[in-house]
Amino acid sequence: MGINIVVAVTDYDWYSTLRGRPDLTEINFWSPSPRGFQALNEGELFLFKLHAPHDKIVGGAIFAYANTLPCSLAWDAFGEGNGAGSLLEMQQRIIKYRRSGSSNRGDFEIGCRILMQPFFLAEPDWIDTPESWKPNIVTYKTFDSDTEEGRALWEAVHPAIRQSDAASPQEEARYGEPVPIKPRLGQGIFRVKVTELYKRSCAVTGERTLPALEAAHIVPYSEGGSHDARNGLLLRRDIHSLFDGGYVTVTPALQFRVSKVIQQEFRNGRAYYALDGQPIRVPDQEGSRPAPDALAWHNENCYRG
Repeated sequence: MGINIVVAVTDYDWYSTLRGRPDLTEINFWSPSPRGFQALNEGELFLFKLHAPHDKIVGGAIFAYANTLPCSLAWDAFGEGNGAGSLLEMQQRIIKYRRSGSSNRGDFEIGCRILMQPFFLAEPDWIDTPESWKPNIVTYKTFDSDTEEGRALWEAVHPAIRQSDAASPQEEARYGEPVPIKPRLGQGIFRVKVTELYKRSCAVTGERTLPALEAAHIVPYSEGGSHDARNGLLLRRDIHSLFDGGYVTVTPALQFRVSKVIQQEFRNGRAYYALDGQPIRVPDQEGSRPAPDALAWHNENCYRG
């Protein structure tokens, strides 16, 4: 059984910005309108094709996740991984493609295809589009690797995938066979996934002002914690700081607890003590809720009691 491969149209500016940033391991292939995207499953292949006059496939990446996000959140999560040098530049590029009159002073929703381990081809290695590609395609076309065209695409880019170190040792054993590649998730997608799982609302206070919310690692990445969403909580910025400092925690029973150290050190904390013992808000899906072992780690190794 093969995989799906998307060939998606992009502009030269997006491509050239990212080609000059080989250090980026996660990028956002955005759509100017908040369109959903269901053409690929995690680990399938997403290829970049330039607009005319280039009309060539110039690189690709491993598909990880898709959603619609406010432009500001996409920038905060991925920065120059959006293919722009600043938020203003990103907004201006998006506005250029939007039919409705948008202001770069306001926020607006965009479609986001979040990709991992991008690779870019040297110009002599650019790939012709398959024969079935039509000039009127302005977004993307999906190919099945079990077909002749899809297999040809896979074989053309697979050496670049291997060189980019996107394939794990398990895939190396099956070199030549189109298989999904498990993406190595990064900080940006962690922030986006946690924000969306908690419905853009602080797990403790219910605060919904998006610029005031942050995705907190339960077990810090520096301590071996992963970027998996189950190692995350969406918290208001001040509570995130207290959580990282061990002044507050969430128990494995999903209760918010506040340390007496706040009062001892700062002679303050009334607003936080009012929340002590309350259950936190969690994602609807049980499999996306905070991992009990991660919460136990924070209680035992970080919380100041």
